[in-house]
Amino acid sequence: METATLISRLLDVIEQQIAPVTADGVARGNKLFGAAILRKSDLSTVVAETNNEIENPLWHGEMHAIKRFFELPADQRPATSDCLFLATHEPCSLCLSGITWSGFDNFYYLFSHQDSRDSFAIPYDIQILKAVYAVPDPETGKVSPERDLYNRRNEFWTSHGLQDMIAGLDRGNRELLLARMDEISALYADLSDRYQKTKGGKGIPLA
Repeated sequence: METATLISRLLDVIEQQIAPVTADGVARGNKLFGAAILRKSDLSTVVAETNNEIENPLWHGEMHAIKRFFELPADQRPATSDCLFLATHEPCSLCLSGITWSGFDNFYYLFSHQDSRDSFAIPYDIQILKAVYAVPDPETGKVSPERDLYNRRNEFWTSHGLQDMIAGLDRGNRELLLARMDEISALYADLSDRYQKTKGGKGIPLA
């Protein structure tokens, strides 16, 4: 499958399947992170879910999708090795571990950790990766800002940032997909505004 076709399908899933359930979740007080699991063979959606931290602080968008995936009857659930994992936002340390332990060999994401911090006012992904996992330089006592905070390609999986993938396309496909990305970014900016205005008092430790 051509890269542009794959990206277009993943943007469809975010816009048409993840965003609507996320809007409902945000209205209940949850964050705006969501995820979907698709079959590699035909890119049909198996599960599309969103954050459900008001029920359990571990139910991040990705973790909630994994939970729903494994609640499917075994005869209706494809092997994780036959699936593509899609996250609206770059997975945090918890979700990176969840994806790994579940056996997915890939994940794709639209918004980066930096986007989560700078555009969506949710800095915890980077803060936790730095505070808990990144060992500082023994001489300076600091973590280099240029250093990746996790291995994007490793023996368990390979990560794919959709923005980087789009940047590598020919001009026609790049402009088309950037326009779609702008629309989705505006949609998520609105969801972020709604969350920021109503968060608090929902029992979420890191709101």
